[in-house]
Amino acid sequence: MNLDVIVPTHNREALLARTLDSLLAAERPEDLEVRVIVGDNASTDGTAALVRRQAPRFKGGLQYLFVREPGKAYVLNACLAATSGELVGFIDDDEEIDPGWFRCVRREFGREEVDFIGGKCLPRWEAPAPAWLGDGYLGVIGWVDPGDAAQPMDETYPGILMGGNAVVRRSLLARVGEYSTSLNRTGQRLLGCEDEDMYQRLLASGGRGLYRPDLVIHHFVPKARLTRRYFRKWCFWRGVSRGLIDRSRPAAVVYLGGIPRYLYGRAARGLLRIASPRRGGPAARFASELALWDLAGFAYGKLLYRVPQPRAAGAASAVRAQNPVT
Repeated sequence: MNLDVIVPTHNREALLARTLDSLLAAERPEDLEVRVIVGDNASTDGTAALVRRQAPRFKGGLQYLFVREPGKAYVLNACLAATSGELVGFIDDDEEIDPGWFRCVRREFGREEVDFIGGKCLPRWEAPAPAWLGDGYLGVIGWVDPGDAAQPMDETYPGILMGGNAVVRRSLLARVGEYSTSLNRTGQRLLGCEDEDMYQRLLASGGRGLYRPDLVIHHFVPKARLTRRYFRKWCFWRGVSRGLIDRSRPAAVVYLGGIPRYLYGRAARGLLRIASPRRGGPAARFASELALWDLAGFAYGKLLYRVPQPRAAGAASAVRAQNPVT
């Protein structure tokens, strides 16, 4: 069985070093051949030099791609085009895989009824979690823990397939197509949801998914993201991204003025809680405020946001493959 692991990165040399170390330290079943593809999104730090230094340790199993076009979706698409394995894994450059990650992959894909798997994303804190951090918006910092029981990843699953901890059959990815570049995150625009968009397309294509609690990664949470300002900005731009997705793929819910009615209800309940200081603690009150940012972002993305014309991710001028050994 062949597995290509894609690691998109941008100016995170120190964190990427830990990611690569974890990929080497994890136990690999003898019948699982692993290749790692680092997609460098025009980094200006020592990322390229780091990959060159690490290459001998991987014994030919490390590939470096330089992608000039800014945006994670372009990197993912360029790396996907470079894959050849039966399976494609996705982890981020601020993550470390658990020692049993490869064993879980090999075991689950030994069964033909599985097309993709996802798992836990546990935090590795740079600073203590603030008192206002509840359990309703943990996705802002990439904390995903649906529990210790395996469960199908389908329409009933309480979440999505996170791109920072996923393995998908390459045949299924070829069927659903590339990541959406209209959801590209660049500069101060925290667009995203390319994972959510891809997950919906995997399900729509008939893909059979499974959540595995033992497919674990450890995600670095920097101090800079543990601020109310960052949470507000993230929620707004996630709303924008979902509004953009909704333009072409509306949900099966009731709409009011082009906006899902449940978003109005959630925001209204949030306003009531904010207006009643005695209702709930700091976490509940801040979650109520974030519901307003969700609504504002969705409305802007659905009704007002102008999508830039995307460029082809595979353009020869945008992607350059390099041999990190030489």
